[in-house]
Amino acid sequence: MRVLITGITGFAGSHLAEYILNHHPDVEVYGTVRWRSRMENIRHIENRVELFEADLKDIVSLQSCLAHVKPDRIFHLAAQSFVPTSWKCPAETFAINAIGQVNLFEAVRSLNLSPRIHVAGSSEEYGQVNADEVPMKETNPLRPLSPYAVSKVAQDLLGYQYFRSYGMHIVRTRGFNHTGPRRGEVFVTSTFAKQIAEIEAGKREPIIHVGNLEAKRDFTDVRDMVEAYWLTLEKGEDGEVYNIGSGVARSMKEVLETLLSLSKVNVRVEVDARRLRPSDVPILVSDSSKFVKLTGWKPKIPFVQTMGDLLDYWRERV
Repeated sequence: MRVLITGITGFAGSHLAEYILNHHPDVEVYGTVRWRSRMENIRHIENRVELFEADLKDIVSLQSCLAHVKPDRIFHLAAQSFVPTSWKCPAETFAINAIGQVNLFEAVRSLNLSPRIHVAGSSEEYGQVNADEVPMKETNPLRPLSPYAVSKVAQDLLGYQYFRSYGMHIVRTRGFNHTGPRRGEVFVTSTFAKQIAEIEAGKREPIIHVGNLEAKRDFTDVRDMVEAYWLTLEKGEDGEVYNIGSGVARSMKEVLETLLSLSKVNVRVEVDARRLRPSDVPILVSDSSKFVKLTGWKPKIPFVQTMGDLLDYWRERV
């Protein structure tokens, strides 16, 4: 079997490649990269995967990659995935996420390929959630509250449309927050962990800068999440959409307190207005029963272990 991972050098992409290599050694793993891609996430497996330069905004490069690989499965993870950046660069976010996915689908069609395709959506698609809509099911209304979320809704619905219009073998997921080692420093859990590691190392004064600590999110360890992604194309039904999450909502305050409990530093917490969003989703928590019933998947790694591994990751790097 040949598997292509778009965004293989990213956070989830690198963990998915690692998962496949470790648990399915008979699978050939390929990945797309750009000339400016940061390679540190896959240095340890670089000699076990084959990489192709391709950009979602350039359909010719996608066609060249797909013509060579002829993948049996595509995990489409490449995206502009940072919500705050989407406020500053909404058109670029939409071009990469939505138009880029159209280019990928059209490249597949132009070559008459028939791979199974996983479209990685986001819990941010749900956006404004009413009190009686928690935990969130796949049938919840989509009320996106950021340009990023709108772009992921577009990806989600394009996946359904291409399945219905062209019979493409597309399965969609709405993954809730996932974190762990290699999470980019701009994301909340890594922002906290890196600051704590810098304070421990004496490289920062004992002040942690935060945004909205009241927002609640459903966190899953990325290593559990990528196993779910694999099961999505093993057992998921074409055209369907599945929530993937832990089913537990944790406030940003609880996340910070968990990380601080794993450290011995005494800190002062200060709100940084630059870390606040024009509009924020107050709570995201998953009802993943549809996916669990289909696949038997459940998260295995405890939250405190995830936070410990993330903190150790930053301790090694500051």
